[in-house]
Amino acid sequence: MPDTTAPKDSRRSDKSSDLNTQLRIRAAWLYYIEGMTQSDVAKKLGVNRIMITRMLSEARRRGEVVIRIKSPIAPLIEVQNQLEERFGLRGAIVVPCEGEEDDPTRAIAAAAGAYVTDIMKPNLTVGVGWGRTLHTMLPYIEGRPLDGVRVVSLLGGIAQARRFNPAEFAWQFAEMFDAEGYLISAPAIVDSAQTKHALLEHCGLDQILEMAESCDVALLSCGGISALTTSYRLGHVSEAERQSMIDAGAVGDILYNFLDVHGDPVPHPVNERSISLSMERLMRVPEKVLISGGPEKTDIMLATLTAVQPSVLITDEATARRLLDATDI
Repeated sequence: MPDTTAPKDSRRSDKSSDLNTQLRIRAAWLYYIEGMTQSDVAKKLGVNRIMITRMLSEARRRGEVVIRIKSPIAPLIEVQNQLEERFGLRGAIVVPCEGEEDDPTRAIAAAAGAYVTDIMKPNLTVGVGWGRTLHTMLPYIEGRPLDGVRVVSLLGGIAQARRFNPAEFAWQFAEMFDAEGYLISAPAIVDSAQTKHALLEHCGLDQILEMAESCDVALLSCGGISALTTSYRLGHVSEAERQSMIDAGAVGDILYNFLDVHGDPVPHPVNERSISLSMERLMRVPEKVLISGGPEKTDIMLATLTAVQPSVLITDEATARRLLDATDI
């Protein structure tokens, strides 16, 4: 009688696969159904947060997680068309938002994750900014190995180990596509214009910015200048500097380029000390995707739309209507 018993190694492999599947599905359940954060899921399951991000992406890729949205979309399509016409966009993606005061970050991030998943292809060079919305986007991206992809951070990092570190975001994004990552190994804001010049000219950082300038696509988010937004909450800019920038006319920043309501850089020392892709260089990137929303960002989004001229805008319905109302003169 032939021996039909599976080899021991095969049985161990099957058991390991079953355990991995159970862990992945449990992570997806806790995150999508129970609404836990990735950090809380990681603690509950006894793994690190990066592993949770990968498992959630894998669950989406395998079709184990399917998100369905049932809602009349005609009004959203109309708003998208108006945004495209008003701001010269190639495309606009507007997600539903229940009310003016609701935080639209996760909804915007989900739409952005689907969009980024679709545009990723081999030999693409992607420049990435930073911020809460971009960070929240990571679980909604379906990662996969792609040949020749390069990911370039568009600004320096921060010394503290924080959730919204630009270098951490760029690294995680690169990992999702087995891509080469290029980081700017300097703080996002240094102590003087002289220090900035020395770092760019003598430490090779300008080579990274030159690579960033030649990106195929840049993924961007902008921040308002209220005390609650990411940059100031993390202490990159002092309260005195923040107030003096407001006095100089700043309404927020994109890649630590602080802009006025017209989209022009404000005359302030902080703009001379930031190590990031300049507005002039950013304009040379052919495809720019602005991913932002929320009531505190209306002014800086208007300024960014003017200054950066993005190809695609991904935002929420309430923000979209504020942008249209502000320009409906």
